[in-house]
Amino acid sequence: MNRHYTAAWYLKLLDRARAIVPGITIAGDFIVGFPGETEDDFEDTVDLLKKAQYKNSFIFKYSPRPGTTADKRLEDTVPAEVKQKRITELLAAQEKISDELSRDFLDKEVKVLVEGLSKKSHRNPPGPGDHPQLVGRTATDYIVVFNSPLSLAGKFAKVKITKTTPLTLFGELS
Repeated sequence: MNRHYTAAWYLKLLDRARAIVPGITIAGDFIVGFPGETEDDFEDTVDLLKKAQYKNSFIFKYSPRPGTTADKRLEDTVPAEVKQKRITELLAAQEKISDELSRDFLDKEVKVLVEGLSKKSHRNPPGPGDHPQLVGRTATDYIVVFNSPLSLAGKFAKVKITKTTPLTLFGELS
């Protein structure tokens, strides 16, 4: 894909960013099944994803886009079923990493900027005092869901994390 750097250089860059900004979270973008991608190339991608320890990744199957250099110069050589297998494997690897990173928050208190009402209130029904379910984000972009008065929207709140999923932290107002 015409990258002008190595995986080793990129991983050192991530280490440097993490040394400069402790607690930083990083997301990745991946395309599986790019023309000419071999099984070894894909395994290198999985290895990079595991070493990079992304909070989350955006992962897509390659598909030709009319007018792009890849469409003009490269034949789509990776079969659809291989792309599907690879995307499934890469998504599973990322989900495991995201779950492990999220679990680090369990039983800890986090500072959250409260955004407002949660769109998925069925996952955490109203709690004491029938407060609605709110959603907010940590400084490192983790989504936090908890029950609290709506008056906290737009403010910071301290939330103790009581449950985690790969992409969401659930908690109680501290």
